[in-house]
Amino acid sequence: MINGFNPDKQHTLAGEVNVEGTGLHTGAYVNMDLKPAKPGYGFVFQRIDLPNQPTIKADCDLVVDTSRGTTLEENGARVSTVEHILAALVGMGVDNCHIEVNGPEIPIMDGSSMPFIEAIKEVGVAEQDAAKQWYTIGENISFNDDSRRVEITALPSTEYKVTTLIDFNSPVLGTQHAQLKRLADFETEIAPCRTFVFLHELEMLLEHNLIKGGDINNAIVVVDKPITEEAKEKLKTAFRKENIEIQGEGYLNNLKLRYPNEPARHKLLDVVGDLALIGFPVKAHIIAHRPGHAANVEFARMIKQYIKKNKHTKNVPTYDPALPPVYDLAGIEKTLPHRFPFLLVDKIIELTSTSIVGVKNVTFNEWFFQGHFPNNPVMPGVLQIEALAQTGGILCINAMPPGEYDTYFLKIDNCKFKAMVRPGDTMLLKLELLEPIRRGICSMRGTVFVGNKVCTEADMVAQLVKRQ
Repeated sequence: MINGFNPDKQHTLAGEVNVEGTGLHTGAYVNMDLKPAKPGYGFVFQRIDLPNQPTIKADCDLVVDTSRGTTLEENGARVSTVEHILAALVGMGVDNCHIEVNGPEIPIMDGSSMPFIEAIKEVGVAEQDAAKQWYTIGENISFNDDSRRVEITALPSTEYKVTTLIDFNSPVLGTQHAQLKRLADFETEIAPCRTFVFLHELEMLLEHNLIKGGDINNAIVVVDKPITEEAKEKLKTAFRKENIEIQGEGYLNNLKLRYPNEPARHKLLDVVGDLALIGFPVKAHIIAHRPGHAANVEFARMIKQYIKKNKHTKNVPTYDPALPPVYDLAGIEKTLPHRFPFLLVDKIIELTSTSIVGVKNVTFNEWFFQGHFPNNPVMPGVLQIEALAQTGGILCINAMPPGEYDTYFLKIDNCKFKAMVRPGDTMLLKLELLEPIRRGICSMRGTVFVGNKVCTEADMVAQLVKRQ
């Protein structure tokens, strides 16, 4: 990612770029064109070599095979080994890209994402005039496959982070782990890491006439058993090499690793690529123990279902009481004319030109609980709307030219009360402008959150009047 990259905006390629190479499993020579796409497009493959040139969306629900990579199928067409190019796009911050291929498989290149990163950098990444809607994970989501000893968990986080751990009971690999603490590090820390295969797996694939596009240079071959002369001859023929060497247990042809834990880093690369199939950008810490394509895709489906079920909670504000507020109570009183007992905002924790988040700590000592359902204290819905209105007033006044203003609400639409607010709750009051302020008229969407739960929401229109 480049300096000045705005992660809250959507991005696409700044131009078209071509990549060509051989498919690992099919051996087909493929041309691939990466093209810019409009906001909200996502990642879509197109098989331009087939009749009607069918498209295939990068979607975990369209995965049909994960035995030797991730394969998608839609509209009667398939495209295989999509994980490395998807990882490269995500790692470079690209949200929308149209990918044309004239064959059934994405080129394997050197077995990593780096050649795709280099292609993307040739044309650059362009910011689009559209907000990127990140989806937060409000609870732990876990996938387990006891038969394969696979565990993958998504933890709530303010960033997208990935940790992988691998353990194949191999004296060559040992136990390894890798981390990606921020997407900006993907290019340097993860993208160059190549796929790997164990020698016994390689021999089985060759016996079944698979990996037709295999080459010593596009995969790390882990030699976990003594290699016979007969096996060497088969490998020479398969890879068209005059010499196949291994000294003890290690890597075929004494391959030099790009990182001591390159296999673990490549597994992380695969996780990033496969989770791109969720279809939504997420903020979560992914911890994957012994991940593989099948598990990654199943986990992607779990997260996709979670997001669809909880889509109303996207961009739920977070509150850390230890951080200093944008406005404390004294700052609020300088902006609003309201005073106790009718000032219903305690602090402002976020404020931009188009949105605001306020905090109201609800205690049992609130004056209105004396008469509103004694012995069953519930905050009145109209006062929740008033708390939103006061917070929205600060947003509107902040957006106006210098001067003192009062805010008068003209209309409230689509008001819904979805959950009760009780003593002990901390209300997060979020308002977003629906359109620019014109002639002092301000339209906003307001939401009251308690934790990840939506309690109240409404569309509000206010007028700003300058004090005389």
